[in-house]
Amino acid sequence: MTTEYHIPVLLETSIEGLNVRPDGVYVDLTFGGGGHSREILKHLGADGRLIAFDQDADAWANAPDDERFTLVKHNFRYLQHFLEYLGIEKVDGVLGDLGVSSHHFDSPERGFSFRFEGALDMRMGPGIELTAADIVNGYSEEKLFSVFKLYGEVPSCGKLVRAILSARSKEPFRTTSDLRELAQTVAPRKDVNKYLAQVFQALRIEVNREMEVLEEVLMQMSQVIKPKGRLVVIAYHSLEDRMVKNFIRSGNFAKSQAETDLYGNRDVPFNAVTRKAVKAGEDEVKENPRARSAKLRIAEKL
Repeated sequence: MTTEYHIPVLLETSIEGLNVRPDGVYVDLTFGGGGHSREILKHLGADGRLIAFDQDADAWANAPDDERFTLVKHNFRYLQHFLEYLGIEKVDGVLGDLGVSSHHFDSPERGFSFRFEGALDMRMGPGIELTAADIVNGYSEEKLFSVFKLYGEVPSCGKLVRAILSARSKEPFRTTSDLRELAQTVAPRKDVNKYLAQVFQALRIEVNREMEVLEEVLMQMSQVIKPKGRLVVIAYHSLEDRMVKNFIRSGNFAKSQAETDLYGNRDVPFNAVTRKAVKAGEDEVKENPRARSAKLRIAEKL
């Protein structure tokens, strides 16, 4: 079931970076197919514990039958709240494999991919009310421009926004095909698929508030991870990776440099274990093309 749902990216490197202790308590922020979680469980002893988060009901069937494992069926933005509910003050490590699973992209009815016909939805969980169709049909010109520019880095996105406004005045967008056919008319001829991927990515991030959620959970890390505990994050686009990098480097998101005290000492909660982002090797990319864009960063709590 796990391999059908999603092939875990940078599996060995991420688990090695987590530095799992047999009796430790760990968190998998993005359970998905359970590949990373199962590997963590292999390294845990009888006294170890793993807490995993996933708001998507499709992932829940992948949960292992293991008394050391607890699946929280909610968004990981509520990490600290649920750890307190479970009676856990601090953990030894947190792993986050961000973005969308292969299962989501390959499920036409979810609307995540321009490759398939389906409803223009893109919601990752049942508690999310706004759909991609709501955004395309209801956002103002200014808000649409901001979404496509910031979250998709869509080139010449003003042209796309004007085309959307014109088309929706005649008939609302309902399906992935509706949006794909419109976007193709303004896409660069040489990079149509890349352009479509950027358009769909921008909408997905906006629907699920992905950047907002990531910022929220990163700000909880210094409170929930024990000293010498590890934070391991795999990101798939530059916005995510930049946020993670800045947080590890400076403890905030607005600056790339950390605050210093009166003596010039850097005031940061984490120390980077990896100086640069770790990327998948050629063999892994051949086996799993999704790994091509993955960037892994490891940090240790000071």
